[in-house]
Amino acid sequence: MNGLPLSKLGDTGIMVSCLGLGTVKFGRNQEVKYPQGFQIPGDREVENLLQLARDLGINFLDTAPAYGSSEQRLGRLLRDREHWIIGSKVGEEFLSSKSQYRFDRESVQRSLERSLRDLRTDYLDLVLIHSDGNDMHILDSTDCVETLVQAKERGLVRAIGLSGKTVEGGIHALELMDVAMVTYNRTSTVEEPVIDYALAHNKGILIKKAFDSGHIAKGDEDSRLALEFALTRAGVSSVIVGTINPRHLQSNVQNAVAALAGES
Repeated sequence: MNGLPLSKLGDTGIMVSCLGLGTVKFGRNQEVKYPQGFQIPGDREVENLLQLARDLGINFLDTAPAYGSSEQRLGRLLRDREHWIIGSKVGEEFLSSKSQYRFDRESVQRSLERSLRDLRTDYLDLVLIHSDGNDMHILDSTDCVETLVQAKERGLVRAIGLSGKTVEGGIHALELMDVAMVTYNRTSTVEEPVIDYALAHNKGILIKKAFDSGHIAKGDEDSRLALEFALTRAGVSSVIVGTINPRHLQSNVQNAVAALAGES
């Protein structure tokens, strides 16, 4: 197997592995949309999975305050900060088993400061707005974008963007910022125009829910087809796949490499 390729994240200067590791399962198993329940792994399991990811060529980790204890655990267990591209989010927190959204300046600043502290780093490579679905309102009628721009100017963040839920919001986010994270899989291509815009304007695109939260990846062949569909789409920088299963991680990387090499 050849190495996992790196891709440009738009015009940010950041190079990300074409497959990123999502870490929601490192810290949260309540109110999630996966078809089957799971136990949050222990520290040794997380350490082993992170080492495996690195060995397989993954350099991109996706986390968020809304992922329970994920950021705290990464801060405690992650080694060699300079190897990793770490992406976090602002806007959503998971408190008392419920998501809460705040996009005002003070809340965004507090969220950034907490993520830096929990992750034990003095900068974040990427910070996305964790949208509640009201993308345009967040972008145009709150201080969220301005606060992130200022954090970027201060060197606390290298790139900023939106993990949104609408085409209009995704495109507008790319007009204002660097990156959009969109849902894109074989059963949901509604946000495809955001990818087209990013491709035309040299912006970064991250794919979430490539497996539709596990609903369209019920075996190795389904996973292979899902990854091939997302990774070979022009304009995509990286596909974020969350797993705590080492075998699944190895299989995903093998399928990603094969898809990008045209071996499927």
